[in-house]
Amino acid sequence: MKSSYLIPFKRRRKKKTNYKKRLALLKSGKMRLVIRKSLSNISIQFIKFNPEGDETIVSANSTELKKFGWNRTGNIPAAYLTGLLAGKKAKEKKVEEAVLDLGLQTSTKGSRLYAALKGVLDSGIKVPHSEDVLPSEDRIRGRHISEEIEKKFEEIKNKIVG
Repeated sequence: MKSSYLIPFKRRRKKKTNYKKRLALLKSGKMRLVIRKSLSNISIQFIKFNPEGDETIVSANSTELKKFGWNRTGNIPAAYLTGLLAGKKAKEKKVEEAVLDLGLQTSTKGSRLYAALKGVLDSGIKVPHSEDVLPSEDRIRGRHISEEIEKKFEEIKNKIVG
């Protein structure tokens, strides 16, 4: 007697990949903007599909902001600055547009994920999105934390852009 039960893929069993979502993103034929967060960092990658394995074109991590003098890497302003940095690197590699890939992370309006997206958008990369999910300008600049952070934010932003 044969069993008709199929064991799901390993990454599906471990709840690391939603293959239905991934297939929809890959069908678009565009580069993926992958944003991942941890408690203290945020990572942004521009990934191109390749049948032999995905190819990372550009990568940026919030720990890279320490070179510019920014030490708090897990907040909304750091996510924005990381997105700005990743977008600038992507522009240098001739990336014009991408499609957002948040993976299995919970999508929350105004979160660090969307602050990073706003940074990428402000660097000139086109990404389809809804304006109402992006955080407010006050939160991106760090006014909700302190005025000192807001001043430091402007200084670091000018270093990245300039």
